[in-house]
Amino acid sequence: MLSRVAENVYWFARYLERVENTARLVNVNTNLLLDLPVEYRPGWLPLVDITGSREIFDRAQKRAEERDIVHFLIADLDNPGSILASLRSARENARTLRDVLPNEVWEHLNELFMEIKEELPGALTKRTRFKFLQRIIRGMQTLTGELEGTMSRSDAFTLLMLGRNLERADMTSRIIDVRSAQRLPVDSPELATFDTIQWMNLLKSLSGYQMYRLSQRTRVSRSAVLEFVLRDRFFPRACLFCLKEVEQFLRALPRSDAVLFSLAGVRAFLDDAALETIDQPGLHELIDRLQLHLIVVHEGIAETYFPPRAAGSSQSQVQSSAESQKKISRAADTPANHSPAVSTIR
Repeated sequence: MLSRVAENVYWFARYLERVENTARLVNVNTNLLLDLPVEYRPGWLPLVDITGSREIFDRAQKRAEERDIVHFLIADLDNPGSILASLRSARENARTLRDVLPNEVWEHLNELFMEIKEELPGALTKRTRFKFLQRIIRGMQTLTGELEGTMSRSDAFTLLMLGRNLERADMTSRIIDVRSAQRLPVDSPELATFDTIQWMNLLKSLSGYQMYRLSQRTRVSRSAVLEFVLRDRFFPRACLFCLKEVEQFLRALPRSDAVLFSLAGVRAFLDDAALETIDQPGLHELIDRLQLHLIVVHEGIAETYFPPRAAGSSQSQVQSSAESQKKISRAADTPANHSPAVSTIR
């Protein structure tokens, strides 16, 4: 497979997953704000920081209000991490992959993009937004099912699964980070009920509430939920499960030793995290460090299997913190020295 095709397949999968999980991100914040007492509601600006888009948001001189932030996250084409921009990028990659992807996938994605673009102007109000985002989530899940059910298990499918699972681990961590931004006073017994409701909403935002109850067989609690969404080995949106999938598919590719070594570092970091005792600031720091580890894995995949590009010209994932932004910028300043444009994966 040409390395440019490998890159397009990988990013196609990441963009599809990003669309679905950004929709989940907006919905979980909506639910959290509804559940919290008015005096403890942090608003919508934390989502801009969590998605790593603060610099773009500030440069556009938008107001830190729900309407502007929701539009920025869903419909702003100047924000490369928005739902519409990510869907457009997925569509562009799919257009170049017509010989690799099943025809049904291209037709469904193209139709979905046109429908969403047409419906956007009237779909961002508080009354209509939830159903609109749920429709996007179901549309992405349908595309995922079509890819799983109709695509040959070739190198293209391997790159697809690498992109999907790495993006899913990253976005699951961001959804957890939304919860870490809600810091209720720990010495207020009357707020304990709100805390439980928020963790329940987080599980529901990942479609994981029922699987949590089947797996944990206990009431919803902070430590048990963190254990489930970060380290469960059987739930497909848990970070550790996604990393195991990345490892499995990496082993099917040549020259993967260096990336597998980086991946082992991420898994060790997750395994060693003291989730039972970690406080809210510590949880936010843990998520930031996890995302930095995921960047290293991504960079290893890009340097090994994708063509080199001029500084700043390659597609890059939207990061979650200023430290992550600096790291990915430093990586972009050094062109990859592996996998020339005519190389193949064999």
